[in-house]
Amino acid sequence: MKIPTTLKHKPVVVSENYEQIDGRLARNTDAKGLSLGLAQWNDRGKVDISAKVWRYTGEKWSRQSEELPLHRVLDLSILICRTLEHFREAYRYENLYDPQEPVIDRVGLQGDAMTVAICTDNERINEDIKLFNQALSDDDELIGERLRTLSKILKDMGY
Repeated sequence: MKIPTTLKHKPVVVSENYEQIDGRLARNTDAKGLSLGLAQWNDRGKVDISAKVWRYTGEKWSRQSEELPLHRVLDLSILICRTLEHFREAYRYENLYDPQEPVIDRVGLQGDAMTVAICTDNERINEDIKLFNQALSDDDELIGERLRTLSKILKDMGY
């Protein structure tokens, strides 16, 4: 499906037909494309790039389409990677984390740090973390394939 070019987000680089590879939702998703382009929130003289997931209801482009600044997409990738690393060893804890030390990591960024932690404010964390861990396990092949691809691309780029 063609991504629209007449809306506020102006696509520059696109991945159309995303519904064919959208993880477990492949071939049965409303996410029809991904794009990198000029952000919809740009003001005159200020240009930001954003990533967008384009969702289509079958009749129109959805307001639930998500648009994120590139640094947030990368920050989410960092969060995912540190989370995956934690859950590789989480079996060592009775509740898959150490309640005395719920902080997994502090990742240095921009002169400060992004804290990665288990959400102990969640009153059902002990149940939810088990469900989360099982979902990670169920999606291990899908996630692993994408991480290996990302790793190769980053190495090819010199990172």
